[in-house]
Amino acid sequence: MKDPKKVVVDRKILVPFILITSLFAMWGFANDITNPMVAAFKTVMEISNAKAAMVQFAFYGGYATMAIPAALIIKRYSYKLGIIIGLALYAIGALLFYPAAKFEIFGFFLVSLYILTFGLAFLETTANPYILSMGAPETATRRLNLAQSFNPVGSLLGMTVASQVVLPALISDERDAGGNLIFGSLSAAEKAGIRTHDLATIRDPYVILGFVVIAMLFVIAFSKMPKRESADHDIHTRDSFKRLYNNKVYRTGVIAQVFYVGAQIMCWTFIIQYAENLGLSKAVAQRYNIVAMVIFLSSRFISTALMKYLNARFMLMLFAVGGMLTITGVILIQGMPGLYLLVATSAFMSLMFPTIYGIALEDVGDDATLGAAGLVMAIVGGALLPMLQAKIIDIGGSGFSDIHVLGFISEVNFSFILPLICFVVIAAYGRNTYKAFKSKTA
Repeated sequence: MKDPKKVVVDRKILVPFILITSLFAMWGFANDITNPMVAAFKTVMEISNAKAAMVQFAFYGGYATMAIPAALIIKRYSYKLGIIIGLALYAIGALLFYPAAKFEIFGFFLVSLYILTFGLAFLETTANPYILSMGAPETATRRLNLAQSFNPVGSLLGMTVASQVVLPALISDERDAGGNLIFGSLSAAEKAGIRTHDLATIRDPYVILGFVVIAMLFVIAFSKMPKRESADHDIHTRDSFKRLYNNKVYRTGVIAQVFYVGAQIMCWTFIIQYAENLGLSKAVAQRYNIVAMVIFLSSRFISTALMKYLNARFMLMLFAVGGMLTITGVILIQGMPGLYLLVATSAFMSLMFPTIYGIALEDVGDDATLGAAGLVMAIVGGALLPMLQAKIIDIGGSGFSDIHVLGFISEVNFSFILPLICFVVIAAYGRNTYKAFKSKTA
């Protein structure tokens, strides 16, 4: 008979586990069909890199806005209600892409994404601690890594739709024989017709997604889901926040998560700009993003298996050092080898989010719901840091290589100094928590 402390997922809750795990794929799809839209909006709306990065600000800003309210509702009522509210908001935000495209207003798209991520904030605030609670604490981090392994499956599908359906259909991205965009040289009337076409192309996957999310909402609503054992539904917000703040592993975990999400979104968003600087089209550049996601997915499953033998904190430190090395090459090496290293960085990012999450929540007890909200709010790193990177790219102009740092590093290459800083912070968190764990168990 198997020791229940070693069982990752009990057969009795396998169906609910699969349903909740599918949500990880659903928000992964939204994340990664949206990342390449930064470059698409920049061209079709004729805006700067920094303004186009408002897509990420709106998308990940929704997490920061709604994570705490989501946690309070979940704490007071149930995980299931949190999931239903999350799916409803997700669907509304996705369906709002239809009027946004009709009116052709960039701000309307931003509002749609903002509302969509209200829903994702509910889903992430709910699903992560829900998965952690579905079994023994000893296997919680492995269980979350297993569930999170399906997040890149959705991400990969989102990237594929962007690469194979959306980006190749954008007329605004057509180029002349010299590799230069044709769109900028057209008349206002020609641009208007192309803009209408391209915004409709961007709109359609989101609208379809909205109906898929509604279907999932009904499946969850009519399914029997496990309840929290010995759940405390009373809300003691001030006491919980005080305990969480005094928990050093949790407090520094939130900081590490801010930097991790920032690094991930920067590496996956600006891979297109990095590739465009090498003369590749957006559609071709997005294929490299797909390769990065395949590597990320493969590494997530491998690292989850390795956690049976290696301490998660040690692996976090080791992988962060690997990310530091590849990103250093991205900054210093010009040409395709730099792009290959940027793709390879995804292997080292694979275990970071769920591992930081699991370590940070390990000893928070009944404060887990609000603790989870703090870690979801940390996704705001994906709103702030990409905008800062875009401003670095814009320093010399709207191109990607208007100026060179130290005479040979183009501005788009140099902008990846921000992910490098992020990996340094994550490596420090892995090292410090590993040392504390060894001291505790000695």
